[in-house]
Amino acid sequence: MMQTHLTLMPIAVIHTPYKEKFAVPRQPNLVPDGKGKIELLSPYNTVECVRGLEAFSHIWLLFQFHQIEMGKWQPTVRPPRLGGNKRIGVFASRATHRPNPIGLSKVALERIVYERGRVLLEVGSVDLVDGTPIFDIKPYLAYADNEVAAHSSFAQEKPHVSLDVIFSEKALLQIQKISVKIPNFQRFLVDVLAQDPRPAYQKNRSQGRIYGVRLYDFNVRWHVIQNTLLKSAEIIEILTVDKIK
Repeated sequence: MMQTHLTLMPIAVIHTPYKEKFAVPRQPNLVPDGKGKIELLSPYNTVECVRGLEAFSHIWLLFQFHQIEMGKWQPTVRPPRLGGNKRIGVFASRATHRPNPIGLSKVALERIVYERGRVLLEVGSVDLVDGTPIFDIKPYLAYADNEVAAHSSFAQEKPHVSLDVIFSEKALLQIQKISVKIPNFQRFLVDVLAQDPRPAYQKNRSQGRIYGVRLYDFNVRWHVIQNTLLKSAEIIEILTVDKIK
């Protein structure tokens, strides 16, 4: 008899700079400095489980949208790339709210580290929240997975940068100190906020609102400034997590 139900158990967990859903890049490769480390869990944290994986430049990650409330999916969704105004079928999108909260992401494999009984996969730019459970890891096969002539509907190209990112004097001083431990921290912030992570319905009516986003161990506070030519995201200040009230 065919099995109709499957219980999935994580084989790994990923560590990333993104501590919440807000401001996570919508796809990998949009924020080059937003890298991750995949930590294999027991009993999969062995050299044998990853033997030969170092010969592949990229891997597929099958993961769970673990910060999504179960059962809250709808048959149609409003993709941000369409301005949040047009509905399409959930299966014609990569929306996080799905019948089964499963995601798929292709990332660059930079290095495999064996450290005190731990097996870590250091990967490039990611689009996953810190602590995301990983259900499976598969090697990317260039001859089979790369479709040069593929057509991708409304997402054929990378999204355009939406916001110019500027910094208050206070934020710049804070970044100088943080960058000692986190190289390229300022560039990382620019790449994250330039994508304009605000929900589509807020983008035309959130003037003056102050946002906070958790990145690494910091709460980055910013707001949007509108002038005649463009919109800018100004980073006001950067608070450590223990100062968040």
